Amino acid sequence: MARNDFPMCAQPAPKLHPQARAFLVTCEHGGYRIPAAYRHFFTNAQNIVASHRGHDVGALQLARRLATALDAPLIANTVTRLLIDLNRSLHHPQLYSEWTRKAAPPIRRDIMTRYYLRYRNQAETCIAQAISQNKQVIHLSCHSFTPVFDRVERRADIGLLYDPARIRETILCRAWQAQLAHRIPDLQVRRNYPYRGTADGFVTYLRRRFSASDYLGIELEINQRHITNAASEWRSLQKTVVTTLRQTLLLCGVEPG
Repeated sequence: MARNDFPMCAQPAPKLHPQARAFLVTCEHGGYRIPAAYRHFFTNAQNIVASHRGHDVGALQLARRLATALDAPLIANTVTRLLIDLNRSLHHPQLYSEWTRKAAPPIRRDIMTRYYLRYRNQAETCIAQAISQNKQVIHLSCHSFTPVFDRVERRADIGLLYDPARIRETILCRAWQAQLAHRIPDLQVRRNYPYRGTADGFVTYLRRRFSASDYLGIELEINQRHITNAASEWRSLQKTVVTTLRQTLLLCGVEPG
């Protein structure tokens, strides 16, 4: 089988970019730090900032493990999403939270420049540089989700988000889902859940910037109940996610780092 073919799919298998690959791991909601200049906005909201509303619990841990396994650059944000949400578009009504939305325009612009644009430009430049070297980029954006939202239980352990119109993303996620199911049959792995892979987000924006042949963007979502349970369970799940990804990439003819 040709090195660039995906073997775990219907034939004929679509081919990846014929040149080398580059990996990128990002974490848009990796922490709940509040820069000193903006702490007065959150005087009575410390508990909320430290909750799932302020950051994606455990996402940065997993992002670090994936970046190490793939020998990939890691671009991570540790400032609370309640200051400005790096995974929202500039036009999105929830770009700023209820605590910063009414800040004076110069303050909002300063926040956008210091955190939002700096982060996004760094990731976008990294991708563009790899593509300019004739490499295909596989980007993993790491997130986690609360088990219950608006009193509705999320029925998944892991979510793999992608654009169904992009065949390479589809095949990679299907293959990864199969590997996870094989490794832990009781694990409920769903595609494009609990969010649609084409919903507003950084990866969706990057797909508009880069072609499907040059860029594959996958959002990885982990149910936070696995993170807040026993530490040994969380370590085991991280290992499983990393191991199955490496296995999936090899089966798909991609060297994982």
